[in-house]
Parts: sequence; structure tokens; C-alpha cells
Amino acid sequence: MYDVCEVSDSAVARAAQIVRRGGLVVLPTDTVYGIACSPYNRAAMELVYQVKHRRLDKPLQVLVSSVDDLDDLGLYLPAPLDKLAVRFLPGPFSPIAQAQDDCRLATLCQDGQSALLTQGVRIPDSSLSLRILRETGPLACSSANRSGRQSAQTVQEAIDAFGDDVELYLDGGPTQGHVASTVVKADSSRVDGIEIVREGVIDEATVRAALNGNGGGLSR
Repeated sequence: MYDVCEVSDSAVARAAQIVRRGGLVVLPTDTVYGIACSPYNRAAMELVYQVKHRRLDKPLQVLVSSVDDLDDLGLYLPAPLDKLAVRFLPGPFSPIAQAQDDCRLATLCQDGQSALLTQGVRIPDSSLSLRILRETGPLACSSANRSGRQSAQTVQEAIDAFGDDVELYLDGGPTQGHVASTVVKADSSRVDGIEIVREGVIDEATVRAALNGNGGGLSR
């Protein structure tokens, strides 16, 4: 039987315990609710794919509480993603990091063009999310919905999707919308050095304008 708890010290501590022993939790982010587990536990990751009915070739993101966490995970942001990260993180921006030799994440996938091992990362612009992540550590995460359906904007929508398949739902109130983050990868073959893998909260024009030093407002 699942539990639903408002974000509190005791609830966050319990979420961390569940993650450490290979369970699943749902948490709020600055975009949509996410279903999450340990990024080091392959069995837990398989559960995420199973309950979401998600294709195995669609990688999970890793949520972290700070850019400083990337080096500890054995990840780095290649140019010009490092420049974009300064502009858009924390926020609804998911750059594709590259793995160093010491990276132990079970979430890594191989880039089809370069054969490099890569990992999408996110730092939510949400005090509740960061509070959770500081206790749990990095989390492998995907939007809290069955694949192909609308992402959960409320904890109830996540419960309707997963029910008892998730042990703990952390309720942070409704998120700003159903739209997920914008995913961007480095691509040296492109004129401005990036590829927009998925356009989300931040539109493509805003991302490309930031590369040219034009700043621009965040499009929601």
C-alpha cells in the first residue's frame, strides 16, 4: 500500500531510505512530478521502466542538487553546454553530460553518433525538489506518467498512474504545468554546436539566443 506525505524532514528521510533499498518514490520538480530511484541500482531502474511501460531505449535523467555534483558522479558538460548551464540551471533545462572513465551510474547510455557514454542531467529550480535531493542524493528520474500520456502536474495524477507500484508519493502541491524540461546535447557538426533533442519549457529560440549572448526571457 502506498503512502502520500507532504514534504517534511521525516518524509524526505523516509524517501531516502526507500531509494537506498531499491524502491521507487514520486517527487515534485519545477516542471512536472517525477518517478525516481537510485541511479546506481539497475533493478530499481527496471522497475521504473516497467511501471511506466517505457521503452528501454529511452534513457532516464539524473536529478542533482548542484552543478558541483556532476564531477562527483564522473560527469562533465562539454562546450557549449557548460555555457548554457550557467544561464539556465537551476531550471527546466536538461543538458546531456558526458561520462568520465570513473562514472559508475547505471543510467548511462551510448551516444549513437560518437559512441561516447552520456547522461541527461537536471537541477530543478524548486526549493522542495532541492531539499529532497540533498537528502536522497542524485536520483534517476522520469516524468510520473504512463508512457505516451500526459505528465503528472499533481500528486493525485501520479497516484492515478501508478497506485501501489510506488511506495511513497511526496506531495509538493501542483506544479506549474504539464510541460517537461528542454533537452539539449552538444553537436560539433552544427553551426552553433548544439542539438535540441526535446523542446520543453524553454523554447529553442531562447536556447540559441543564449549561445549568442542575447539572454532573452524564459519562455513558458
